[in-house]
Amino acid sequence: MNNQLDNIKAKLEKLRQLDTNLELFGSVKHRYILNPTVQIDVIKQFEVKHKITLPSDYVAFLTTLGNGGAGPFYGLEPLENAVLDDLDYKHKGSVLNPSKPFPHTDAWNMEFEPTVSEDENQEENDRQYEEFTNLYFDREQINGVIAICNYGCGISLNLVVNGREYGNVWTDDRGNDGGIYPTIQLGEKNKIKFLDWYELWLDKSIAEMTLKFSTKENTTIDLKKPWWKIWQN
Repeated sequence: MNNQLDNIKAKLEKLRQLDTNLELFGSVKHRYILNPTVQIDVIKQFEVKHKITLPSDYVAFLTTLGNGGAGPFYGLEPLENAVLDDLDYKHKGSVLNPSKPFPHTDAWNMEFEPTVSEDENQEENDRQYEEFTNLYFDREQINGVIAICNYGCGISLNLVVNGREYGNVWTDDRGNDGGIYPTIQLGEKNKIKFLDWYELWLDKSIAEMTLKFSTKENTTIDLKKPWWKIWQN
């Protein structure tokens, strides 16, 4: 793990030097700067409070490299924001519950399928839609995670800290009717752990910025579709 942390530190510095004009998505916000690290006793207090044990690679990042800041999309959230369920508005009273197991092991979504149309019975259709949204957006659907990154547009990236998916990064895209699924925003092909996810962002970003200064003709990267939009059709 120490070698990976050293690699990440070196790659982050390389990316900072490559993207001096802050061209990559989200870089204007975090500017490739990591926040000060967290003391292990603060992490232990967080774990005791929420009755969890944080994944070791995430703890290593917090204590060795930084407590949020530079990272994918709009950057990594600091530990103090980890239980907020809305990273766009950050309401302190609306929080996640990492102490309960994460309920999913496969991508999950729901569609509204009313038994009556609006034309047939507007009131009943509205009642069923309210029932659907209450279930769809129930925070129980995202138990067992902490929030680590804001993609924007209501999309959050979360680290599973309780349950069978422990240590994997998952996306909550319910705000766009996309459901909850193993993260794919960086073009991930398989479920991915925190440090691997962070390093993948660095590798993708370095490749994109390097290509901007390269005249090589044998590249396979499609500049018409940046890596951070690879998940979009």
